[in-house]
Amino acid sequence: MFAIFMTAINAILPIVLLILLGYALKRIGFLTGEFLKVGNKLVFNVCLPCMLFVNIYSIDDFAAVDWGLVIYSVIAVFVIFGIGLIVSVLTTKDNRRRGVILQCTYRSNFAIIGISLAASLAGHAAGAQDTVNGVVAIIQVFTIPIFNILAVVSLSVFVRKPVAQTDGEGVPAVRRHTEVKGILLGIVKNPLIIGILLGLVAVGIRYAERAAFGSSAPFTLEGNLTFLYNALYSLKQVATPLALIVLGGQFEFSAASGMSGEIVVGTLFRIVIAPLIGVGCAVLLSEFTDLLSFGQTEYPALVALFGTPVAVSSAIMAAEMDNDQQLAGQLVVWTSICSIFTLFVQVFILMSVGLLAV
Repeated sequence: MFAIFMTAINAILPIVLLILLGYALKRIGFLTGEFLKVGNKLVFNVCLPCMLFVNIYSIDDFAAVDWGLVIYSVIAVFVIFGIGLIVSVLTTKDNRRRGVILQCTYRSNFAIIGISLAASLAGHAAGAQDTVNGVVAIIQVFTIPIFNILAVVSLSVFVRKPVAQTDGEGVPAVRRHTEVKGILLGIVKNPLIIGILLGLVAVGIRYAERAAFGSSAPFTLEGNLTFLYNALYSLKQVATPLALIVLGGQFEFSAASGMSGEIVVGTLFRIVIAPLIGVGCAVLLSEFTDLLSFGQTEYPALVALFGTPVAVSSAIMAAEMDNDQQLAGQLVVWTSICSIFTLFVQVFILMSVGLLAV
């Protein structure tokens, strides 16, 4: 039991510590408001896209894709999104908070801590971690774009821009509405989506080269443009710690008093209800029916996909898209803290019944 608890601690506590570091540095005046504002933009527009590009480019072989796992993961994300949409509408009347709660329900921290958490749950058998890492990377190719597309929708559909219009008598009037064109444009221009698409293009080029020239492609970023690849990899490594420190600097404990209900709803859904749906249904369909067949390779990836706290980038996107940044930041912090305990419960139960390697 202690080993299981330490697995959850080692996966989540570094996130909490970096948030606390940012909070402390802001309190002593080391970090300024301007730095945090620019840091937000740097992470969202540069570091996170580079991280997603490198993660996808590192996938070497798509031939062994478990399409059952991929399809299940995608369907489960959309089911959680649909339930979260209803919950967000029913739990608050503030439109700038509805999108934030909705985003929290389905968008986990899979991009940042997914691989490390899943690898820590893979067990100690030879090659187990590499196998699980490959499974996680494949799922990320499909779920991370969906996360970000749904995030743009979530943060756009409730926060509407006023549009000037005239009434029947030619008198200027203002009506608020959501433009589908604006939402689609937001998806296309989203830096995280761009990073993923560029990664897929680079992988496609590599596959085309292998088809034309054999197993050893004549050109790779690592081998031929090492300086560029190393720079992108460095930005990838910066993304997570910088995002967490900036988030900690923007965090205000006093802000929680006016949004405690939304914080409770978002936190409970992200770290309790979402994993019950995502992981629980996988267990039922795999262990009690013939529809799916998951084992100790797939369950670590599912825990990382559905059981982790809300993505750090969710707070950054909320700020960039004029939603309630304070609530988004509070949800990142509280889901991260509370997930230490909920992840322990998930892992303990799955290990106890033999679905995760001990």
